[in-house]
Amino acid sequence: MLERELETARSLAFEASKLILGYYANEIVAEEKLGADNKYEPVTAADRAASRLIVDGLRDAFPDDAILSEEEIGEGLEWTRAARTWIIDPIDGTAGFIRHEDDFAVQIGLIDKGKPVVGVVHLPAFGITYESAFGSGAFFNANGERKRLAVRDVSDPSEMRVALSRNHFSPRMNILLDHFHFASNVRRGSVGLKMGLIAAQESDVYIHLSSRTKLWDTCAPQIILEEAGGILTDIYGDALVYNTPELSNLNGIVACGSAGHARIIDGLRPLLESFERKRK
Repeated sequence: MLERELETARSLAFEASKLILGYYANEIVAEEKLGADNKYEPVTAADRAASRLIVDGLRDAFPDDAILSEEEIGEGLEWTRAARTWIIDPIDGTAGFIRHEDDFAVQIGLIDKGKPVVGVVHLPAFGITYESAFGSGAFFNANGERKRLAVRDVSDPSEMRVALSRNHFSPRMNILLDHFHFASNVRRGSVGLKMGLIAAQESDVYIHLSSRTKLWDTCAPQIILEEAGGILTDIYGDALVYNTPELSNLNGIVACGSAGHARIIDGLRPLLESFERKRK
């Protein structure tokens, strides 16, 4: 049903990847921009060029759909009214991209009536892709091989492997690690990569407490995780909202397999109270 949408997103992600790797092979000039949350963050010419390529390709293929890209937000809030909106992060993990760390991704997602239904997360430096369309399962592609994804069936936090942010590690995460006693942890870059690791059974949970992730960080990875049997919510267990003028996931995110998600949410409650954290 969504084959054309998935194929178009995959093709554009591969095209953008080639463009991005051209920049990656040379010295990368970093600039600063005022982000959607009114905080400064890095941006490069590669971000802008990849965004333009993807946006143009989607407009040609699906002229009736709205488009929201991190680098081309616009002022009309079109994504809040449209039935379908493509949500794009041309380079998820720009900070690592600038430092020539390989954990950056091209992310292209589609929402229908506010729900993610197509997602492609492609990692140019590794040549691997996580992808999914609603009702069709989630898949990992590498070296011409396509493998179906399914999260690990684990419910006890002490048996879970947690994925942590490499470049946005909050001191409160040390308290969280002590609280849950996870079996192990790994620090990686892109949000999409970390959720892909959960879908591929290489990790089990990812918790981001702050409000710094945006709609384009989570849209494409969410459908991939869900089709692999996982759940993505905010830190209170509430669904993420995409057809909203608020671009930040103000209440953080929790990605986990369905067997353990409720226990993670329950375990977070006393921590959030101790942090005096309130729903936004």
